[in-house]
Amino acid sequence: MTDNSRYEVIVVGGGAAGLSAALVLGRARRRTLVVDAGEPRNAPSAHMQGYLSRDGMSPADFLAVGREEIARYGVELVRDRVTGAGRDGEGFTVRLAQGRTVHARQLVIATGLRDELPDVPGLAERFGRDVVHCPYCHGWEVRDRPTGVLATSPLSVHQALMVTQWSDDVRLFLHEVAESELTDVDLRRLAAARVAVVPGRVTGLVVDDDRLTGVRLVDGTVHDRAVLYAAPRAVPRNDLLVTLGAELRETPFGSYPVIDERGLTTVPGLWAAGNASGFAEQVINSASRGYRAGSAINGELLMADLDAKVQV
Repeated sequence: MTDNSRYEVIVVGGGAAGLSAALVLGRARRRTLVVDAGEPRNAPSAHMQGYLSRDGMSPADFLAVGREEIARYGVELVRDRVTGAGRDGEGFTVRLAQGRTVHARQLVIATGLRDELPDVPGLAERFGRDVVHCPYCHGWEVRDRPTGVLATSPLSVHQALMVTQWSDDVRLFLHEVAESELTDVDLRRLAAARVAVVPGRVTGLVVDDDRLTGVRLVDGTVHDRAVLYAAPRAVPRNDLLVTLGAELRETPFGSYPVIDERGLTTVPGLWAAGNASGFAEQVINSASRGYRAGSAINGELLMADLDAKVQV
């Protein structure tokens, strides 16, 4: 009889990283549970780009295929939320919102992060359409259109410069950045790239026939734009990592766990993959991180079991 509360590995998060780890573990015949709250970061996007052989695929379709694949190898997936976790001897106890308590020898945190959008009326409703955040994700689809970049920090200068590869009509709306915060190097580069710098706070978007047509400033002026890049503030979902005592490192984009090249945190048996391990992991990178963690975990379990037999 199999104890339905005990697994070799529990994966928290059913996105690209979590499903990839689960796929490797399922194929390695490890009893694996994926707990998925159903909150993928890229849900607002109609498609994903840059994933070889999956370029242009719907994120929802991508996840559906992944769930089908892990099921072939006996991986269990539950739609639930983890409400707490703790150490259980050398393993972990995980509590779920629907009342179930499960145990695992190894635990993978693949909960990703959430995007906190700038507080501009109408921006959230168009996010993932003609309000975008990443030129590598969306640049080709919105190429050659009048483009704006919403500055929420001095780092937005870099974003504006990058966007000029996809449009030769780019305006940087300073919004939350004072002109005095731009360095001489910033100004020279912006001039060289022919990016127009527009002072003033953005107070809203102009939308006609369900299309972005303009950006409105606090003084009432409207700049004709068909695309607006707006960088969200990344909010890591690192509560479980903190609870379990993983060491974190501070970055300009939030606190992320200290991990080795495989994804192992400073807590034995606790792993991080995808955007739970870093801000800049695209879907293809997240899948790679999950694969690496899954294969490393299988090796860890194998050696632990062999060492236990040797000691006997």
